[in-house]
Amino acid sequence: MATLAVLVQPAASKDDPKTAFIVAWGLCLVFYFLQYALRSAPGVMIPELTTAFGLTTLGVSTLLGLYYYTYAGFAIVAGASLDRYGARLPIVVGVLATALGSVLFGLGSMGAADGGRLLQGAGSAFAFTGAVFLAVHGFSARWLATAVGFTQLAGMLGGFAGQFAVSPMVHGLIAWQSFWIYAGIALALVAVLLFIATPSHDAPVAGTTPGNTSIWAMFAPYKIVLSNPQSWICGLIGGLLFMPTTIGDMIWGVPFLGHVEGVTTAEAVARASMVPLGWVIGAPLLGYAADVIGRRKPVLLAGIVLMLISGIAIAYYGTMIPPYVGGLAFGIGSGAAMIPYTMIKEANPDKVKGSATGAMNFLVFSLSAFLAPVFGLVLSKLSGGGALTVQVFQQADTIWVGAVVLSFVLTLFLRETGVGRSPAPSVAPLKVIR
Repeated sequence: MATLAVLVQPAASKDDPKTAFIVAWGLCLVFYFLQYALRSAPGVMIPELTTAFGLTTLGVSTLLGLYYYTYAGFAIVAGASLDRYGARLPIVVGVLATALGSVLFGLGSMGAADGGRLLQGAGSAFAFTGAVFLAVHGFSARWLATAVGFTQLAGMLGGFAGQFAVSPMVHGLIAWQSFWIYAGIALALVAVLLFIATPSHDAPVAGTTPGNTSIWAMFAPYKIVLSNPQSWICGLIGGLLFMPTTIGDMIWGVPFLGHVEGVTTAEAVARASMVPLGWVIGAPLLGYAADVIGRRKPVLLAGIVLMLISGIAIAYYGTMIPPYVGGLAFGIGSGAAMIPYTMIKEANPDKVKGSATGAMNFLVFSLSAFLAPVFGLVLSKLSGGGALTVQVFQQADTIWVGAVVLSFVLTLFLRETGVGRSPAPSVAPLKVIR
């Protein structure tokens, strides 16, 4: 019996941590859902925000774009801290920072709104990075792309809710300020649950000795990640594919649809929300397809092509396609943006899992941080400070067309990382003639 106990014990200790990581991953998906709702919700509040803060078109775009500045910067901190300290402390701190930022934004003053948006971005940087970190520890490598796809599914459900569900809420049931305060309370509850459920483990930073406790030591993995050219290509592709959704749709989608077809605000919100709903379908579907065939690039390229065709149709031929179809197809194609997140992890050593995702998020959202105010400035310049017309939006939307085309070109230079990639050609041994 003693021998049997010895044989059984290792199996139990091996399985239990994986189960705990999966439970924590599920709770982190709730965090990701809520922070994505906060990211997209301002798109349905632009008239209220403009009135409350006395902002111009450029001013609103700049305020909302503050989120991406801290998101990009703290993506580096998030990845490094996960590799250094494990999952529990970094993720819980991120949730609490997002909760505080949400409450501050709901106070209604300009200074609090600026600080709140910055805090939201900083805290939210730990959501996706933390969820992927937990997924890597909870799931087998064979299904990593599927797990990453389902992670993004949770986020885009939040993006969908931030438009489709929040719009009727703040235009009838509650004041827009109350939404932010209630969201902050919900996030605080999630932080408590994550603190209880997330496994705690020591994770010495890659490339350092266990005795090296310098705060700067935790950034050592980035030397490995950022010295790999494939990491940069993955980050640029992801950033180029994210921008048309995070900025083009989630911030300016509702105003654009209102001007293009003159539909009501409720109808514009419903159509714009089709894009994140498409992500809900596309992210896990394309991730699963990439896992099944064992190759990443063909699925990524197919998603980019679908995104390009449907994006052009929405921007320039919106009256010729059925309502909702274009946005849904665009969102499904956009789900391919999650594949580079899998590829950057596969292109780098296992010991830098968190930092690889952190670097990816930094590169992705640095582009969004740069383009958010630039796109607002372009709209202001094209409109001459006047009303935003269909022609103004269509001219400005060439930015997104160019971004998607460039992502296609860069993908051609990306090295395949899937398990089904062609092996390196073997060299036949030389025959010795005697």
